Amino acid sequence: MNAKTLPLRRLSRVTQSWRPCAAFSIVLLIWLAAWRFGWVDPRFLPSPASVASRAVAELTAGTLVFDVGESLRRNLTGFAIGASAGLFLGLVLGFSRTAERIVGPTLMAFRQIALFAWVPLLSVWFGGGDAGKIAFIAVATSQPMVINTWRGVREIPAAYRELSDVLLFSRVDFARLVALPGALPAIFTGLHTGLIYAWLATLGSELFLNVTPGIGGRLNEASQLFDMDLLFLGIIVLGGIGLFYNSSALWLETWILRKRTR
Repeated sequence: MNAKTLPLRRLSRVTQSWRPCAAFSIVLLIWLAAWRFGWVDPRFLPSPASVASRAVAELTAGTLVFDVGESLRRNLTGFAIGASAGLFLGLVLGFSRTAERIVGPTLMAFRQIALFAWVPLLSVWFGGGDAGKIAFIAVATSQPMVINTWRGVREIPAAYRELSDVLLFSRVDFARLVALPGALPAIFTGLHTGLIYAWLATLGSELFLNVTPGIGGRLNEASQLFDMDLLFLGIIVLGGIGLFYNSSALWLETWILRKRTR
């Protein structure tokens, strides 16, 4: 590598890593200016300092940690169920032409149904408590998982299938040694998308089903009491958790795929 280009590359990496911080700082400055100069009615826009003070009070009391823990518990439980079911069904559809012909059209029709249209049905079947919320999160997670796994297995080159036949691979060996490694990028795409859907469904279930402990319940409380400090705090917490999920999924996907190619 050219010694002259090395500092430029390092500078480029530093710049890229600081871009998100710069964007956040700009949003914070606009928020502060809007509050300070009265661009927005202060009843609807609290100051950053008051939101920070509310965060300290919530953390001291332990209420925020408890609510986040309840939301994450439902989220991860529903995600695990939905991802497992979606992976299994996607593999079945990918390996079996018969299953694809029978189940595929129905599955594609279900994809056209808006996600939140399942809420009334699931609330009748499972109730509006934890079971209904977790079921809704599982449904949201399973959809991208099924589709991406199915396509990932189906898009394996025909030459790989022919080679496995020549080598007399059993179905298990073909799945373990050829299909799953080949479909891994698509499976990770499904997991990544499912993780985002699961977090959106977690918030939606807490907002639209029975009020229970969780971030969604606190947002409902803040809205009804016109508590703008708590409302803004809840939105910031939701964004932070979503960003953490997205960054973690990208890092894990990159790390595993990099190890696989070595």
